[in-house]
Amino acid sequence: MGSTTTTNTTSQTAPRFALGQLCYTPGAEALMQRYQVSPLQLIARHVTGDWGDVCPEDAQANEEALQAGSRIFSVYVLPPPLSEGETLATAKVWIITEADRSLTTLLLPGEY
Repeated sequence: MGSTTTTNTTSQTAPRFALGQLCYTPGAEALMQRYQVSPLQLIARHVTGDWGDVCPEDAQANEEALQAGSRIFSVYVLPPPLSEGETLATAKVWIITEADRSLTTLLLPGEY
């Protein structure tokens, strides 16, 4: 029996850049708690190159930023949680990793 190759799976989930210090704004923290979303799930998507719901131009800019060392920007649309007696709309969380890779921040669009 030959060995199996798992390189493709591994490379898709391997970090593509350094995150630096992780932080989030109070608004992002409250929203993620209300929507029952782990910030670590979003950070894992961000660091592996799943940019979420960015436009094609921003996705291309992120790919170029990996080589050029500039800012990386992801957008994640959070579906409303299933909660009794309350109807919530979808919400967005942004993740920005600074150009020098010293800091990654989770924030709401209105907090930028």
